[in-house]
Amino acid sequence: MERTRRSLLAAGATAGVVGVAGCLGGGGGDGNGGELSLDTGSYDCSLSEPTDPNLDYRPTLGDPDADVVVRAFEDFTCGHCATYNLDHFPTIREEYVDPARVRYEHWDFPIPVNERWAVPVASAARGVGIRHDDEAFFEFAKAAYESQGNYSGEALGAAAETAGADPCAVLSDAEFSTYEAATQDDRSEGSSMGVEGTPTIFVNGEPVEGGYAAETVAAAIDAEL
Repeated sequence: MERTRRSLLAAGATAGVVGVAGCLGGGGGDGNGGELSLDTGSYDCSLSEPTDPNLDYRPTLGDPDADVVVRAFEDFTCGHCATYNLDHFPTIREEYVDPARVRYEHWDFPIPVNERWAVPVASAARGVGIRHDDEAFFEFAKAAYESQGNYSGEALGAAAETAGADPCAVLSDAEFSTYEAATQDDRSEGSSMGVEGTPTIFVNGEPVEGGYAAETVAAAIDAEL
């Protein structure tokens, strides 16, 4: 039986609700401060700095021409972002994104909560999306969030395989923070919109008030629809 919208929202709001609090700044926004010196673990990779990265890529799902645009600003090292992605975003995706009712965009906002990993993981995710597609980006992002707190070359390589991507290319992007400039551009855009912590969700340019639970984000989307 097809689940109703009410059941979808209830399922998405059962775990990890923390109210309006998110991950706040404090670590600075200048990236990881240099190369990561990544241990590739069991992956036999000779890492090399990628050339000519596509800094204009925007991870996007849903209808590109939708009247309602959802922007999610995230830090891959923020625990609240992991909660949003793993416990709440699946509901939003099933109810609004997959049926092409909205355009959904991922934006990076490296606070960073963890200065060592924030930009490298964001770079790895962007590289997956550029070399493959947006679906692969979001698959990698989900797998990365599942290993948050235990980031390593091994974990990122495994996330790459989950998304059907080349682990060595992913590890190179992480090692050299290939897309640091793009993540910092996203952060600057977020700051200009008033973002101070993550995750911050905007619906048609207005921040979602009251937190990031699926029910709260859905109410903001419904108001625009």
